[in-house]
This record gives sequence, structure tokens and C-alpha cells, in this order.
Amino acid sequence: METIPITREGLEKLKKELINLEKVERPQNIRAIEEARDHGDISENAEYHAAKERQSFIAGRINELQTAIAKAEVIEVEDSPADRVVFGRTVLLYNIETDEEVSYQLVGTYESAPENGRISVTSPLGQALIGKEKGDEVTARTPGGILEYEILEIN
Repeated sequence: METIPITREGLEKLKKELINLEKVERPQNIRAIEEARDHGDISENAEYHAAKERQSFIAGRINELQTAIAKAEVIEVEDSPADRVVFGRTVLLYNIETDEEVSYQLVGTYESAPENGRISVTSPLGQALIGKEKGDEVTARTPGGILEYEILEIN
């Protein structure tokens, strides 16, 4: 079985979302379907169809989360030296083209949020950074174009 790398914090977040979907969202949705059904003819009942769509989304997300949690492998990096870029590390980068600094933490796919400074190790930039050292220059081919960075710091 293929494992999914994840931080302990990321795994806990997935578990909380799963519990919320199972204990709160799904029961609310069941009640919404029952109420919509009580309004009569369901063939032209927009509330009923919306609730059924929501039910499908919830079921799919629950299945996705259960699979991700089952495949999750928590990676601890606090004990390892910060001389190379590895999963979980935060990297301060200097964008050679724009003359700007940016900081990213390398995380698993389910934790990725580039707008919050968290990129997936499977992203083009994440893959380019893995194994590199402070001072190395990194080139990543992304959908938005080629990015060139220098690694300033690894935390």
C-alpha cells in the first residue's frame, strides 16, 4: 500500500474533519433530505436535489479522508539536522528573477496551502527542493513558468 507523508498536525486535522463530517454534517444532511421530502413532490423539489448533492459530496469526502488516514505516514523531522531540505522543513528562498524572499514549509499533499506558505513535496518546487542544501540554486518548471530560487535558510 502506498503511504502518504503527512505531519502529525496534518493528520489530526484530517481526523477532525472526518469526525465533523460523520457526526455533524451527515446527520444534518439526513434531516435536510427528510424535510425536503416532506414538502411533497421530490421530482421538482430544488431543496431535495441540493440536499442529495450535498449527501453525495459528504459521502465522497468521508471516503477520501478514510483512505488518506489509512495510508498516512507521520514523518517526524525535529530530530534530524537542518543541513538538507527534507519533508517538514521550512525553507527561506530568494527568488532570483523578482528579487524577493519567500518561505515555504514542505508538507504532504493534503496539507498543501501555498497561500499560507505550505507546499507539497510532490509539487514541482517541492520536488526540486528535496535534498538541496543552503546556498544551492534550484530551478523548478511549474505550470506558471520556470522559477529560480537560491536557498537562504533551512529550518
